[in-house]
Amino acid sequence: MEFRPDSDNASPVQADLLIRNALVVTMDAEARVIDNGAVAVRDNLIVGVGETKDLDDTFTASRVIDGRRKLVMPGLINTHTHSPMTIYRGFADDLPLRDWLYDYIFPTESAFTSPENVRAGTRLAIAEMLLSGTTTFNDMYYYMDEMASVVDQVGIRAVLSEGLIDFPAPNSPSPAEGVSNIEGLIKKWKNHPRLRIGVGVHSPYTVSPHWLKRGKELADHHGLLYNVHLAETRWEFDYIQKKFGHSPAKHLHLTGVLDHNVVAAHGVHLTDEDIRLLADHGVGVAHNPQCNMKLASGVARIPELLKAGVRVGLGTDGVASNNDLDLFDEMRTMAFLHKLNSGDPTVISAREALEMATMGGARVLGMDQETGSLESGKKADLIVLDMNQPHAHPVYNIYSLIVYSLRGADVQHVMVDGRWLLFDRKLCSLDLGRLYEKVEGIAGKIKEEAMRLGIFNGH
Repeated sequence: MEFRPDSDNASPVQADLLIRNALVVTMDAEARVIDNGAVAVRDNLIVGVGETKDLDDTFTASRVIDGRRKLVMPGLINTHTHSPMTIYRGFADDLPLRDWLYDYIFPTESAFTSPENVRAGTRLAIAEMLLSGTTTFNDMYYYMDEMASVVDQVGIRAVLSEGLIDFPAPNSPSPAEGVSNIEGLIKKWKNHPRLRIGVGVHSPYTVSPHWLKRGKELADHHGLLYNVHLAETRWEFDYIQKKFGHSPAKHLHLTGVLDHNVVAAHGVHLTDEDIRLLADHGVGVAHNPQCNMKLASGVARIPELLKAGVRVGLGTDGVASNNDLDLFDEMRTMAFLHKLNSGDPTVISAREALEMATMGGARVLGMDQETGSLESGKKADLIVLDMNQPHAHPVYNIYSLIVYSLRGADVQHVMVDGRWLLFDRKLCSLDLGRLYEKVEGIAGKIKEEAMRLGIFNGH
């Protein structure tokens, strides 16, 4: 709720923080953009958003930040990534997805995905995300308890989905043990203020119908998100079509798993019928344009998905296939890609692109009541960008400026759940120097072993 005095003579309401004199882009239902705006925060909630003069009359704060030449907006939401894979950045580039996955990534993960390496990779990923304005991410990987401990310590918001796959995974020799891992995570991290557990089934081509269903039953029973890679490549589409007689999306439908709690990553190769199925079942789609471009997987039919009413958010995928976690860069790429692919420069406007990276992502993750916009009563997840940059002027259309001109490096402060995690470009809960040293040591061991096994694709 928004706190307002009952009369002109009422005492100001106490807040912890007041950012004033800023350009505020709310991304709320009215799409309010406030030229001389202010945001008030108390505890972990936004308690006021409006004109500076109005909030000055309403609030007194223990800390006041001058927002002149600053842009305040919601934190960005990454709807699909694999954070620990930062340790494989650049390890196997310029390959088709199936070769990349089966010949390089799966064998290397089997050898090097350990609790220690997952912790280091997750810290590196979160540092990169915070420095480029991401406040929430949706992840599927292994050793999720290790990831959860890092998320808890650093302070970011996340959905963490333990992976199910038919063959032995780094921390689960069988899908049955993967289910047990998920149940243990649910019990341990239940009611955490910033962390949710989910179920992650890798894909229709690596997970049998039995385990696709079992994972969905588990997700439904506990009210969890169900993450799955879907129709990412033409190879996958043809393989599932040949094996089951249907497209990957229809295969999931006939298996009984398409539903409102499903987050389908990629969705590149969808038929008209597939799009109707996703819309009819309320499935959310995580769009990963740069990864799909780099692996030559294809261009997802995002304009058609949006027209059909499908919830769409933006993701980066893991850095082994992107190779960064900067959602500002991803937004710009997405908008340009769909304009070029459609031959229509009006497709995916700047405002639509920003919507996908904020409220669109929140809707996909079922978090639209708590984050994704700057509104009273929502969690205090916000970012402050430095507008004192040549590429930030002049301002004709603020959405165009944000998507086409601003950069992740312009992010100056990041707040999650009412706590500063980045201030003046300095991370508040991570030691980058020690982290870089740790990650480079891990990479050296990976390179040495990969060269011995003949699966190194670098120099």
